[in-house]
Amino acid sequence: MRILIAGVGNIFFGDDGFGPEVSRRIPVHELPDGVENVDYGIRGLHLAYDLLAETDSLVLVDAIPDRGEPGHLRSFRVDESDLVTAEFDPHGMNPLAVLSLLSPIGARLPPRTIVVGCQAQSIDEGIGLSPAVAAAVDDAVEFVLEEVSLCASASQGKSYR
Repeated sequence: MRILIAGVGNIFFGDDGFGPEVSRRIPVHELPDGVENVDYGIRGLHLAYDLLAETDSLVLVDAIPDRGEPGHLRSFRVDESDLVTAEFDPHGMNPLAVLSLLSPIGARLPPRTIVVGCQAQSIDEGIGLSPAVAAAVDDAVEFVLEEVSLCASASQGKSYR
């Protein structure tokens, strides 16, 4: 079993640093064997190449701009059909664009790919999360740990929720 938790985002653009902050706060000692937690920041190509290794599940943590109330958490599954229109920018970190690179480099989208997102209040230049997004980090950590537990159960032959 291999489960990858990927915190993504740019800490120099306010709430875009949500993914790296969640990744930083995940208690690594509580993760089951086979689970890796990586703060990728804006290293999207690094994430794509890490997915060359057989991966059962990917839990991607990121800020979501313009989708609701700041600090609101939501999750959604990603499948191949979500990757068709994404354009890759080597200087940015659009997760769907990064995942669309998988096939050309010989990798595949993990069977269970989940995005845990937080509605950003501001992605303007500056270090630090807004109060609403900062308040959501601990809940996001708990949500990621629940997803990892579900992914681990599914990898052992149990069904997804």
